[in-house]
Amino acid sequence: MKDIPIPDKIPELDIAIKAADEAGKAILEIYLGDYETSTKNDDSPITDADLKSNEVIKKILSQTKYQILSEEDKDDLSRLSKETIWIVDPLDGTSDFIDKTGEFTVMISLIKNKKPILGVIGWPTEKTLFVAQKGSGAFRFSNEEWSKISVTKVSEIPKCRTVGSRHHLSDKEKEFIEKLGIKDFTSIGSSLKVGKISSGEAEAYITTTNKMKEWDSAASYCIISEAGGKMTDMSGNDLTYNNKDVHHQNGILVTNGLVHDKIIEEFKKLE
Repeated sequence: MKDIPIPDKIPELDIAIKAADEAGKAILEIYLGDYETSTKNDDSPITDADLKSNEVIKKILSQTKYQILSEEDKDDLSRLSKETIWIVDPLDGTSDFIDKTGEFTVMISLIKNKKPILGVIGWPTEKTLFVAQKGSGAFRFSNEEWSKISVTKVSEIPKCRTVGSRHHLSDKEKEFIEKLGIKDFTSIGSSLKVGKISSGEAEAYITTTNKMKEWDSAASYCIISEAGGKMTDMSGNDLTYNNKDVHHQNGILVTNGLVHDKIIEEFKKLE
């Protein structure tokens, strides 16, 4: 893989890219073969691929001295005293992995003072990466090439191409999207929703659930911010990371930035 064209990159960026790439290859090998699926305590599914990816990522990230908060490991909360930590989702979109949609990703982010300073999302089936480093822009690697990506300039809500969850779209969300006058709605798995908005292929992603956790959004937060877009909760509050409670209690709104405040205003009218 060619080097990402960021002149002032921090050494952790190449390490995170390598981890996402290697984990993606390990996941793909399992995806194309036979694998075991079981259920975690919270009834969410887990496969051999989640565990293998976690192992690969931890091994590569251990070159750095930072603690790792991963979806697949016990959280002992000792991370709370650290200024800088990794946040990892070894396989985002396990249901999509099991359903063979191909829409699953690997997510790696480095957090400093509660903010993501780099984000890497790997999309194994398409050999694609979305990558950003704070202050250096957002990039997409596909067809063996790096290209800079950015959000669109669409500023009218009804014209927004909106993406949402394939497995978890609630009636409340459907009604709200309808109320906004949005006609163009597509269901997509995993963090690819934010990848699409960051690449200018969609304008908005709305979820009101309180089930999203920090590893579901940390890498995306850096990428959308660097692509010129915006990510907040549904009330417009900024998101922070490395908190004791890893749940985002108040949903997530991701947009190209131009329609952000208008959507929040409309949402407040529902309360």
